[in-house]
Formats: sequence, structure tokens, C-alpha cells
Amino acid sequence: MPEKDKFVIWPIYFDAARSRVEGRMVSLKDAVNEPDLDMIISASIRSGLKPEIEREKLHPKCWHQAESAGRILVAKNGPKSAILKRIAGSLKVKYKKHGYQGKKKYQ
Repeated sequence: MPEKDKFVIWPIYFDAARSRVEGRMVSLKDAVNEPDLDMIISASIRSGLKPEIEREKLHPKCWHQAESAGRILVAKNGPKSAILKRIAGSLKVKYKKHGYQGKKKYQ
């Protein structure tokens, strides 16, 4: 179980192919296609966060999908929504502007 002074961040939070009900936590304009754990790690480091990586953990909503493995823990330095926006901004800059294209399943 994560420590009480850490937020859990899953790649699913940034997946443009998912709806809010399915687990996306950022706006669709801030989401990217097919985010993976390594993308989230890179973006969180670029955002000035110091992530703790847990590659073996599975998201509760999609525990049966191997591609959903992995999460990071970051220190609680303000609201979780603000931290997610910082990470999403870094993801957007790196992967949308550099032509990262994935399958888009949700509009």
C-alpha cells in the first residue's frame, strides 16, 4: 500500500482512448494516445517530480490487461489535479509535438 504522503499515478489517467468513467483523469485535450509507464516516468521527471516506480502493480479497473502494469508514486505537493496537469503538460509537449501517434479509441 502506498504511503500516506504520496499520490498514486497510473498511465491510464492520461489515456485519450479512455473516458472519464474508464479511468482518464485529465481533460481530453491534455491526454495522449496509448501512454505507457516509461512515458509517465519521463514526463514526471521533466515536471520536477521525483517518482517512485512500481512496475509490477496493476490498475484495479484493468488488472487483467498486461499492458496496464505499472504506476508511480509522487510526493503530495499540492492537489493531485495540479500534479496530473503538470505531468500531462510534459507528456503533451514531448509526445504530441514530436509526432507520437497512437490509436485513438475514444472521442
